[in-house]
Amino acid sequence: MKVFIGGIMQGQRNDDQIDSQAYRVQISAAFQKHAPEIAIIDPWALNPNSVNYDADKARHTFMTMTRKVQEADLMIAYLPRVSMGTAMEMWEAFNAGVYIVAVSPYIHHWAIRFTANEILPDLETLLADIENGRLPHLIRQKYMVDQPALAD
Repeated sequence: MKVFIGGIMQGQRNDDQIDSQAYRVQISAAFQKHAPEIAIIDPWALNPNSVNYDADKARHTFMTMTRKVQEADLMIAYLPRVSMGTAMEMWEAFNAGVYIVAVSPYIHHWAIRFTANEILPDLETLLADIENGRLPHLIRQKYMVDQPALAD
């Protein structure tokens, strides 16, 4: 069972810096505390120095991480602002049948509205849904449905 954490990194920045990634730490910690059996796929954690990558390594990382969402049972898309990279991850997840929970005020934005299975208003609501077991249950349920029956 795997959760992919997508979300704003550079977003609408005009420089080569990265927005705060504290939300990733909070989401990962919540899953580790309330559903430790669920593995986290976090592109930022896998590539913490990506802002310093040369063009070839950055391109490879971007393409690889964008496709990696297909391995997940659930994608969290944290979008307090729009993000082209997260939109691409959401598209890959959507096409792979991955359940998508967007965290965003942009409920009318078509890229979010028509790919996400649900849209939550803020990070606090997401963290509460992890703590109260709703999202871990959803992942466990999806995982059990997607697993082939064992032959006797």
